[in-house]
Amino acid sequence: MSKHSPDADVAFIQALAELLNKNELTELSVKREYGEDDSLDVRVVKQANIVTTTVAAAPVAMAAPAAAPAAAATAPAAAPEDPAQHPGAVTSPMVGTAYLAAEPGAAPFVAVGSTVTEGQTVLIIEAMKTMNHIPAPKAGTVKRILVADGTPVEFGAPLMIVE
Repeated sequence: MSKHSPDADVAFIQALAELLNKNELTELSVKREYGEDDSLDVRVVKQANIVTTTVAAAPVAMAAPAAAPAAAATAPAAAPEDPAQHPGAVTSPMVGTAYLAAEPGAAPFVAVGSTVTEGQTVLIIEAMKTMNHIPAPKAGTVKRILVADGTPVEFGAPLMIVE
């Protein structure tokens, strides 16, 4: 039988939610062991960015019903500008910190205009003190770099565009 209280679990989960907000994370998973056959698995997820994007787009469409041709002209132009939807987007496979060079002061792995081969390291993401080399998913030219050196990134965040 468990010797921990449900109130302690609630306080623990609230503390995790506060850590999530304080550190600007979107997801946090923890397993808390109480004994041999007693544990608590917690996964706290925040999806506020998705809601914010949707809410921001809706008022624009509703605000200009009289100017329908102008709204129609701007809506298609905005869609291709979303880097995450670009077919050449290199996205983050994990949450961590992106680094454009192997070490501080070193030359970056790639720059805008660089030609890359499939599998070539284009940047590093540090996660839990581990440096993870991120390869180019295809050969091409780096068109845009969407993150700055030392920037925190989330899972699925667009990092650069390779065409």
